[in-house]
Amino acid sequence: MKKIILLFLVNLLFMVAMAHAQPVRIAYLQNDIHQLPCWVALEKGLYEKEGVKVEVAGIFKAGPELMSAFAAGALDMGYVGVAPATTAVANKTARVVVLAQVNTEGSAIVVKKEGKIQSITELVGKIAVVPGHSTVQDFLFRKALFKFKIQPDQVKIMVLKPPEMIGALRTDQTDAFIAWEPYPAKAVTMGVGRILASSRDIWKDHPCCVLAADVRFMESHLEKAKGVVRGHVKAMDFIRQHREEAIKIGVKYTGMDETSVRLAMENVNYTPVLSVEGEKEYVDFLTKLKYIKVEDVQIFVDRFMDPGFIKEIMKR
Repeated sequence: MKKIILLFLVNLLFMVAMAHAQPVRIAYLQNDIHQLPCWVALEKGLYEKEGVKVEVAGIFKAGPELMSAFAAGALDMGYVGVAPATTAVANKTARVVVLAQVNTEGSAIVVKKEGKIQSITELVGKIAVVPGHSTVQDFLFRKALFKFKIQPDQVKIMVLKPPEMIGALRTDQTDAFIAWEPYPAKAVTMGVGRILASSRDIWKDHPCCVLAADVRFMESHLEKAKGVVRGHVKAMDFIRQHREEAIKIGVKYTGMDETSVRLAMENVNYTPVLSVEGEKEYVDFLTKLKYIKVEDVQIFVDRFMDPGFIKEIMKR
């Protein structure tokens, strides 16, 4: 009997040790300068310095794709737009909780540099592309239209991945695009496009990307999640204190020139503090668009976001 108990304890300790050694499967969005804190943390070993091994388990072209990976159980944590995360959770296709903000603002509507379009109202009857339905950029574009009393069906809204948007604008396949940085900045530095409206113009201080964690992962690996978030916060500090090196990391991960990355970063505010009120506005607007159905906004946001988590991390 003693041998059986001893064997059981040895096996238990082995499984615990294996679980602890298992890296956190993390993901981010491709060529999105909003993801800079993740890239900095990877490059400078900031997650590991908090005692957490991480593995990049996915690099996605848009938020809905990343949320599908969460739904498939392929991710533990991810850097993703708050709108696709909200949509996935509200529609019960994924179970994640948001632990920290990544950035606010940082997108823009771009039109052809030499084109005639000078205002949002002139987009009526034109073609505009977004990175995907239920993305932050889709939300912002529709919000801009509503601001000028334009119905979405008055503009031909199509989906195109950001790497293809500048080429589509240059060859007149689209009249406008909205994308995350650094694509708007790159369109400007290439001489192809100009900014019609920044996301700051559409909705000042709007929340954008967030750091989310799978609920099941949180339940079994809370300390690992805390370590990742601590590394995330330190990456923000690094960006503020070592701007030039952060720009070089941005160049490496986006593959874009330094001038474009530098210009793009001027349009992004990196902050780990969650925008709960901003999330409520997302939920309300996404409900009006019939992307989601939420009976009680406050209850949903309370379950979806954990603002106390980042506050606890930042106190230390």
